[in-house]
Amino acid sequence: MFIQTESTPNPATLKFLPGQTVLATGTADFASVEAAARSPLARRIFAADGVAGVFFGTDFVTVTKADSANWDHIKPAILGAIMEHYQSGAPVMEGEGKPEGGHAAHDGPDADIVKQIKELLDTRVRPAVAQDGGDITFHGFDRGVVYLHMQGACAGCPSSTLTLKMGIENLLRHYIPEVLEVRPVAA
Repeated sequence: MFIQTESTPNPATLKFLPGQTVLATGTADFASVEAAARSPLARRIFAADGVAGVFFGTDFVTVTKADSANWDHIKPAILGAIMEHYQSGAPVMEGEGKPEGGHAAHDGPDADIVKQIKELLDTRVRPAVAQDGGDITFHGFDRGVVYLHMQGACAGCPSSTLTLKMGIENLLRHYIPEVLEVRPVAA
């Protein structure tokens, strides 16, 4: 098994490509070892010293390191954990329920606007940020402000504010005049 690694715009995050499907649908974000209880793969990765977060996409695993950790020291352990997991035949996720990865539900008077926002996110934004090892999902819309949840490499990335303001906000404002601003939300 050959696992490729790619850097991301976030220096604290690396993208690992195992060459196999990680999640068939959706995404999964684990901010702690406790949050990884349902995932044998995430638990293996968290066993490597210095891992602060794990995120799964369709065909990639994004790992965020602790500030004190050095990639040269923890990358071999992460590669080993991913390889061991796939060789074991264990599932990526255990138990009932689907991975998250979806947008928050929204109904009410702004339902048409929210539908347009989600469509633009799905067609223009999410594929681009997945290339960088992350995901951005709709969290809410209130009085012209779009609230987005940033995951994986996007969470805590130094360029995330620029991405939100200059990229996503400008895109949404161009196509949807009701959008005035875009703000991130905490998990």
